[in-house]
Amino acid sequence: MKVLITGAGGQVGRALVHAAPADVEIVPLSRLQLDLTSERTVKSVVADQRPDVIINAAAYTAVDKAESEIATAQLLNADAVRWLAEAVTRVPRSRLLHISTDFVFDGSQSTPYAPEASTAPLNVYGKTKLAGERAVTEVLGGRGFVLRTSWVYDATGRNFLNTMLRLMREKKSLRVVADQIGSPTSADSIAAVLWKFATCADANGIWHWSDAGIASWYDFAVAIGEEAHSLGILEHQPDVTPIGTADYPTPARRPAFSVLNKNTTLEVLNLVPVHWRRNLRSVLKEIASA
Repeated sequence: MKVLITGAGGQVGRALVHAAPADVEIVPLSRLQLDLTSERTVKSVVADQRPDVIINAAAYTAVDKAESEIATAQLLNADAVRWLAEAVTRVPRSRLLHISTDFVFDGSQSTPYAPEASTAPLNVYGKTKLAGERAVTEVLGGRGFVLRTSWVYDATGRNFLNTMLRLMREKKSLRVVADQIGSPTSADSIAAVLWKFATCADANGIWHWSDAGIASWYDFAVAIGEEAHSLGILEHQPDVTPIGTADYPTPARRPAFSVLNKNTTLEVLNLVPVHWRRNLRSVLKEIASA
């Protein structure tokens, strides 16, 4: 099986390359190797490579900047996805696996969102990611697959984990939002699930995945401080104070509750998800060893 990975230089992209099965031929393309802003380039690369599967791990993920860079977010999160989907239609039996986000929901629910739940994104990032989802399902039907996930982090990317570690080294106390609830999810966890779905030829439609458990950003920050201090990454364990969303205004509105219901994924893949805090410690051990 030949798998083309877009966004191979990003968090999930790197994890996909690292976890690739030995019997799979991968074509990992970073943003420098594949210009997703060019329809002609996208379709030409897919036509030349003729992969059995494309895993689209590329995206515009700067949630707040997207509010002022609407055209760029639309181009990468929606237009480029449609071009990939259209290119896949020209390669017999090829499939597209696309990564999406919990931010397609407005957070008004108090129970985990099922894949079929109504979408109502609150910000430009969520709206453009939803447009990308629709491009996959409209263009490809049964050859299209969408995996929504949440609060993604790894050891080296631009993410909440590394932002917190930097701030915790610089400051003795932090204020972190405590009224937004989701599920932190490691890039390695997402990659493992994507590889399982890549080998399921009949998997299509919209699916959910996150690590087990729920947390607020405050909970996540406290855990980062505790675990990083215990591993010697931080010299001191900082004080973290919970605050409300209103106390920390941002350009983009965020859902108050965006936990994903992943029961169908668990049943189909026969998986037991690892708790987010356990995966957090694994990633911090990677940072400590580096």
